[in-house]
Amino acid sequence: MAIIWKESSFRAEARPPKRYALGLIPLGRPSSAYGYSQAIDGTWEWYRRDTGNSGADRNDFDDASDFIGWYMTKTRETNGIGMTDAYLQYIAYFKGHAGFRKGNWQNDNWLKRAAWKVAAQAARYRVQLPGC
Repeated sequence: MAIIWKESSFRAEARPPKRYALGLIPLGRPSSAYGYSQAIDGTWEWYRRDTGNSGADRNDFDDASDFIGWYMTKTRETNGIGMTDAYLQYIAYFKGHAGFRKGNWQNDNWLKRAAWKVAAQAARYRVQLPGC
């Protein structure tokens, strides 16, 4: 839930902002991220194939939250990050599994601050939603 909070503020149709050259010429969006989870096209398709959930939609909360759980499980299997380690799980989510392993995130103060915010939000949710 904390990852969805950070990625989309719980907005089903969330997308990265459009970019413009000279403030006028549209350049498109910086990525294909979309929906609650801000999953990019390739990773979403991997999820759909891997789970057999071919009808999953990024703007459906149930599908997006299942995606986050699936991705976190892959992160645990790939990088050994515990399911309750919201800080490192978010960094791996943001950078991708290979990007996390490269370790260049360790010099990214913006990302580390964002991950601490996710971890703090996850702690609040743990108190608010015990047993979930």
